[in-house]
Amino acid sequence: MSSNTTDSAKVEHLSEKKPDAEARSGLDRFFHISERGSTVATEVRAGVVTFFAMAYIVLLNPLILGTGEDSAGTVLGIPQVAAATALVAGVMCILFGVVANYPFGIAAGLGLNTLVAVTLVGTEGLTWAQAMGLVVIDGIIIVLLAVSGFRSAVFRAIPPSMKAAIGVGIGMFIAMIGFVDAGFVRRIPDAAMTTVPVQLGINGSIASWPTFVFVLGLFICGFMVARRIPGGLFIGIVLNTTIALIIERVTGAGSSAETGPTGWNLAVPTLPDSFGGVPDLSIVGNVDLLGAFTQVGVVTASLLVFTLVLANFFDAMGTMTALGRQANLTDENGELPDMKKALVVEGFGAIAGGAGSASSATVYVDSSAGIADGARTGLANIVTGLLFLAAMFFTPLYEIVPIEAAAPVLVIVGALMMMQVGEIEWSRFDIALPAFLTIVAMPFTYSIAHGIGIGFITFALFAVFAGRAKEIHWIMWLISALFVVFFAMDPIMAAIS
Repeated sequence: MSSNTTDSAKVEHLSEKKPDAEARSGLDRFFHISERGSTVATEVRAGVVTFFAMAYIVLLNPLILGTGEDSAGTVLGIPQVAAATALVAGVMCILFGVVANYPFGIAAGLGLNTLVAVTLVGTEGLTWAQAMGLVVIDGIIIVLLAVSGFRSAVFRAIPPSMKAAIGVGIGMFIAMIGFVDAGFVRRIPDAAMTTVPVQLGINGSIASWPTFVFVLGLFICGFMVARRIPGGLFIGIVLNTTIALIIERVTGAGSSAETGPTGWNLAVPTLPDSFGGVPDLSIVGNVDLLGAFTQVGVVTASLLVFTLVLANFFDAMGTMTALGRQANLTDENGELPDMKKALVVEGFGAIAGGAGSASSATVYVDSSAGIADGARTGLANIVTGLLFLAAMFFTPLYEIVPIEAAAPVLVIVGALMMMQVGEIEWSRFDIALPAFLTIVAMPFTYSIAHGIGIGFITFALFAVFAGRAKEIHWIMWLISALFVVFFAMDPIMAAIS
């Protein structure tokens, strides 16, 4: 090809990338759109794709947070959590887009909301307001650590294999929750006197229509992801719910509380009287900032905050690094420019999520759908945020979604997170065992914190056994020591009293 031809091709290529004059003077200059090789139209379209890739959280978060009763008998409510989830996601996506200028959507984190519902409220006996108060405190600490630069230092101190193991373990935990909530895996009563603690379905058979919906939905969602259909998980939930509505209409399976194990576990899929209306934001601001410290004690509450902070660390920073690499936005050291600014804004997601009673909001790996469609700047995030705000006015729609229709997404997300398993050095037993224990302990103990703690303590001990104790960062030793205290809490408290 001649030089003139090459030059003309370059000019033609640049002309395709160059936005109009109005955009250059406004949006383009602010978001550096053309500098990152994108256009306004591409950012808008990709922002819509990201929304559809993330929108399932507005369906799923209410099923995790909105149905359980706390120690005071309070239930947040599905429509209320749906509206709050959309509000927090909308505000944080827009804020992150304007300040950090990255196309990383933010919404209630799946692992974090489960930690709040299962551990803080379900196990520790906190009220929803007290639990959300700890989430706000978690966010304040995250912001302070990010401002100081310590958050980045901690992340660098964790060995790559353990970072990968934590991601895989959370994926396994999320998948287990999906299996159990859908009735695909059920606990066998102790009276059965069996050595097998759980079983498949009912007596080893998929014997209920709701579980059938889950199995069918798993294949539908899996197909969407395998074919890389933008918004596939959201579309999958919609299709699964439609199938559930038809099956309920034909079979009348009803609620499991009334018909037994063959019924729907939580919400019964029936059409509401209306599909839109003013969002119910009554739970926004219902936060008891210090009540948990009175309820469970200062030490226990502090350790719960520590667990939230730890979970936020690995979830957000690992996700942002991965998305940055996908979008070709990282520098030669594999880090995002202005990483500190992005981490500070992301920390406010926990504050906003706790204040909104929607659980901690964090960066979503599902943003990869929008990035694959061309998103490179915060403008895409603003589009995503505006769509989340619009979704607030359609919260009655989410009351018809049964957990069996949404649970396949948990399993799919778990499978996607398992992809990190290849980053673990399995050939070295001093690394393989801590990683393995981290992965299996999370679903088996139904606790993200327990898996992290067991893995870190084992990693530190086996570093000593392998003669490389000096290679371990002091922060790892500190975290391991704190987890030793956490696991020995009951005998320590008994000794003190």
